[in-house]
This record gives sequence, C-alpha cells and structure tokens, in this order.
Amino acid sequence: MIKELVIHANSKGVEIALLENKKLVEYHLDSYDKEGFSAGDIYLGRVKKINPGLNAAFIDIGHDKDAFIHYSDLSPYIRSVRKFSSEAFKAEQSHLLDKFEFEPPIKKDGLMSDALEKGDILVFQISKEAISTKGPRLTCELSIPGRYVVLVPFTNSIGISKKIDKPEERERLLQTMQKIKPKNFGVVVRTNAAGVGQDELNYDIQNLMNKWKVMTDNLKYQNPPKLLLKEMNKTFSIVRDLMNDSFSKIITDNPSLHGDLKAYIKEYAPEQTQILSIHEDRTPLFETYEVSRQIKTAFGKTVTLKSGAYVILEHTEALHVIDVNSGPKVKKDVSQDTLAFNINVEAAQEIARQLRLRDIGGIIVVDFIDMKSSEYKHKLYEAMQQAMKPDKAKHVILPVSKFGLMEITRQRMKEQVVIDTREPLLHGNSKYKVDQPLQIIDNIETELHHLKSHKDKNFLLYVHPFIYAFMKKDTFSFRMRWYSKIGKIVRLIQDSSLHLGEYKLLTKEGEKA
Repeated sequence: MIKELVIHANSKGVEIALLENKKLVEYHLDSYDKEGFSAGDIYLGRVKKINPGLNAAFIDIGHDKDAFIHYSDLSPYIRSVRKFSSEAFKAEQSHLLDKFEFEPPIKKDGLMSDALEKGDILVFQISKEAISTKGPRLTCELSIPGRYVVLVPFTNSIGISKKIDKPEERERLLQTMQKIKPKNFGVVVRTNAAGVGQDELNYDIQNLMNKWKVMTDNLKYQNPPKLLLKEMNKTFSIVRDLMNDSFSKIITDNPSLHGDLKAYIKEYAPEQTQILSIHEDRTPLFETYEVSRQIKTAFGKTVTLKSGAYVILEHTEALHVIDVNSGPKVKKDVSQDTLAFNINVEAAQEIARQLRLRDIGGIIVVDFIDMKSSEYKHKLYEAMQQAMKPDKAKHVILPVSKFGLMEITRQRMKEQVVIDTREPLLHGNSKYKVDQPLQIIDNIETELHHLKSHKDKNFLLYVHPFIYAFMKKDTFSFRMRWYSKIGKIVRLIQDSSLHLGEYKLLTKEGEKA
C-alpha cells in the first residue's frame, strides 16, 4: 500500500490529507485561529462543582464551558496526583518520582465526592475536545505520547501494543523497558517500536521525561486555570503517530513548514528524511494529488460508489444514520441476494473510509440492503470488521440484525469534520455577484486591464475548473485576446478549491499581482 501525507498551508491554517493508494482516507484542518484545548493538553484546573447524580465533577480549565470528568476517568492513583500537584505547586517535588511515595489507590466503584472536593486544584489532561454544547472531557490518568513509547506517571506498569504479536519481540521489549524506564513511571510501548533498539527507545523516553520536567516547572506557584503542557500541533502529531516504514512520501507546499518537518524527522526518524519533499510546481498541491476533487466528492450528504450504488449520511444529536441504496444500475443476471451482498460489501468499505475521513464518532446505525441469507449477513459483518481494521479510533461493530441494521460505536475525540461542498449562490447577497461564466470572465478582464503598467510580462490565473473548461473550449483563445489588449502573457490554471466565481491572479513568482 502506498501511503502519502499531503500538507497544504495557507493563511488560515494547515490542511493535512492522508492518501492510501492515492485515495483520501483522512483529512485534518489545523486552523491558526482555533482556540487551544486540544486532546492531550495538560492543564492545572480547579474543581468548580461536584455532581453526585452524575458521579462526576465540573472543572475550570479556562474554557468557555466548564470541563467534565467522570469518576471512571479518575486515575486509580488520583490521591497520588493530588499529592504531586500540591507538592509541585510548592516546589517541594521535582519532576523525578524516584523518591515519591504513592498514595493508596481508590475504589473502582467509588463516589466522586470521596475523591475530589470543590475548590481542589490539581493536574488534568484533556481526553476529548469540546463538542457542540459540551465542554472538554478530562482525565487524571496522565500520559505523554512519544514516537515509540507513551509515558504514564504514578504507576510502574509496562504495556505493549497488541499489534506487536510476535512473542519473542514482546518479550524483548518488556525486558528492555524494565531496564530503561524511570522509577514510578509506567510505559506503553507503541506499534512503531517493533524492531527498534534500546538506544532509540531510551532516547524517546528521555525526550518524554524532558516534557514532564517542563510541565512540573510550569506548575510551580501557578494559579488555575493554567496550561502546563501543550500537545504538539496537529501536523507534527500526525507525522509522529502515522509515520512508519509503510510511508512513501510526505510533501508540503510551505517552505517554512518543510524546514520544521525536516528538522523534526531528522531528529526523531533520520532514516526517513528522504521521504520528505517540497512542492514547487505552479499547479496547486491539492490539485496535483486530486485532494480537492476527492474532498468535494466525499463530504457531500450522498456518496456514490463505483457500481452506481450510493450511501446517504444523516447526522442527529443522538446518532448518525447511514442508508445504503442500490442505485439505477442493477445486474439482471445476478440473484437479488447476491446483488445486495455485493453492493453491501462495497458500501461497507466506503462507510469505513467515511467514518475515518469525517472522524464520525458516537453511535452509528447502518441500514444495509436487505439480505435473506444468514451466511451473507455473517460475511458482511466480517467485511466491515476488515474494512475498519486500519482505523485507530476504538470501535465496536455488532452483527447485522434481523432488520438489516448494523450498529457501530466509534470513539469520538473531537468535533466531526464537516465541509460544505455546495457552490455558493452566484446572485443576491453572494460575495461574487455573477449570473454566468461570461460575467465571471468580464470581472477577470477588468482586473487584467490594470496589469498594463505592471513591470512583469508573465502572470498566473487560477480559476474554478468549470471556468477553466469554458475558456479552453473557446475557438478564439482568451489568452491571445488578452495578450493583444494588455501585452501580457496569462497562463490559465484550474484550481477546484476555488468557488465558481472566485479567481486568483499571481505573478510568475507566485506573488499577488
């Protein structure tokens, strides 16, 4: 499988697309103006309210909405977390826990009022970002992820990823961790650690200990709410979590970001520096890799499959509903049950991709095409499990019910990705008040007229693919007409990320004309 990470940066933020065999499977937007409070951030917070009915507490970490923590999200060692928070605040505790004495663990089925009190000040970590009307969800089971290892304070346990299935490799990693892990810190060995030597694993742990030291230093004499440790930005965290030997390319069109990524990869994965490159072609990066086109076709309410069948995705506050339809193309030489099964399997693969692509979480109900055969129903269940295997979010899939419904629960970490794929209305209060392609071209030519006195001779004009096709099919070239009028050479480039009436006019060097 060819895996490529395509990173496009603009004035609003960084768009990150993960392609598998040229097909878009994950899309992330790291907005510059987005407020903080990302999953993984560690804060010093204050308990505002204990809610006995929910067996939970509401915490002030500085967000507009109070953060929420359930009793089940408290660490078994919450008493040790409270003790550490108090001592570190008074500068009585270093980041090393080798002399730290653990407090007794709490009961699994205890009460929040026995663990926390109103006004308590201690360290919390965001486990889920704010969604809709809900504030961030917190945990006191602190963890700091690295490339190979996740560092977990206040425990001495060692966990190894279940995806590392060779017994001899698991035993090697276990023995290695017993040698190098700090006292009173637990570790979870990630899948990427398979085959990695002791020196590299130790280097990763020391980097994580440095982060823990920064967090401890930031805790001294601070009043809540206070950010203690920020999870790295989305671009770098995705590179850290996804990058492995199966990656064939990481490409970006931003020189500054390219330099930062090069330094990061050189430090943490020097053997893979050759897969990073910078896009210098005049054609937009997302256009070259057909990311813009795939975004527009994949994020609509209806998604069409190759067979002509289609799925409809509906979202409510409580759950997500996906309906599978056969479409107009029906093979007459195939039995109805077999046809339904084939369409359902194709739809299952697309649904698994859509859940990952849009980051849909919570309860998902899929209404597949009815099948009478219990064997087909079981095979469809297996096909969905196989399609969901690459998804790193925790999920549970139930077999097809007698009503033809499949229920799925998927871990929700942040707000679902929603992209409006519709073109804006080209009349009324639209930003681009145009009624037809010729009027768009008139607007362009009005702007081109101002280039007459420009010192440059060559320009780049980026337009929507529809306008590009309209201009190209004209028997008399627009470019020739413009050259005869203003004496400038204007090269047309299609860019599907632009709206229909939108265009960009740049110099040959890529600067705004």
